[in-house]
Amino acid sequence: MTRTTGMGSTMLMTLKKTNENTRQSMFELFRAEVARLRTREPILNSVLAPLADAPSLEEMLARHLATVLHLPGVDISALSDLFAEALQAHPSVSNATIADLEAAYDRDPACTSYFHALLNFKGFQAVQAHRIAHHLLADGRAEIAAWLSGQVSLVLGPDIHPAARIGRGILVDHGAGVVIGETTVIDDNVSIMQNVTLGGTGNETGDRHPKIAEGVMIGSGAKVLGNVKIGAMSKVAAGSVVVKDVPPNCTVAGVPAKVVRWHDAARMPSQAMDQRI
Repeated sequence: MTRTTGMGSTMLMTLKKTNENTRQSMFELFRAEVARLRTREPILNSVLAPLADAPSLEEMLARHLATVLHLPGVDISALSDLFAEALQAHPSVSNATIADLEAAYDRDPACTSYFHALLNFKGFQAVQAHRIAHHLLADGRAEIAAWLSGQVSLVLGPDIHPAARIGRGILVDHGAGVVIGETTVIDDNVSIMQNVTLGGTGNETGDRHPKIAEGVMIGSGAKVLGNVKIGAMSKVAAGSVVVKDVPPNCTVAGVPAKVVRWHDAARMPSQAMDQRI
């Protein structure tokens, strides 16, 4: 995950200004896209109308997630307010959201625009809702965090425990069948395909889930089980089962997974998005 420890105050101020400028530019782009789509596709007006007058990117994301995740009998305005409050209380989330949108657009050829990912990509939406649930849990609101996690699983597919720690620049492609356990840690710039399990072995307690380093890609249907480490810039090939640590800069494949190839240290499999061995 991104660390700022040791940065000088000038660098921190520059980084903050850059994030604010990017956030504002993306928000203005989204507002224009909302206006265009409301004219072009009026059948979507009930989905797009709450976004049209949103005063910020955070509020826009909160309103859309509330629209996607609310249940009959649940006050959608209250749910939207809950999400917006969490996003405003934790500014790092919106910076991570931008990095996730960039990851979707850069890595997924099906992503036609940043707004397309926000509006339609279940994996992206699930990760943003998880970020909110994670902070709600940290703020002592365990029950609403658990409810939100369950609702994400029911509506969007990915089952992500609120306590799991997830970095930025994350692509959860499709999202269907993805399971991420309680003590999982996922670093920055990771890509996870459909039907991936980051789970326990079933007989462990405590810190029992995988640790995924930066730049990793985990292919479709892969299972990573137990408190094992996937080294930076490595790839888990589709359908593999990992039950022991994976070194950096390699591809593992098979059941159980074994190293089948070594990579150049500069290669980032999460961006290459090649699931083949």
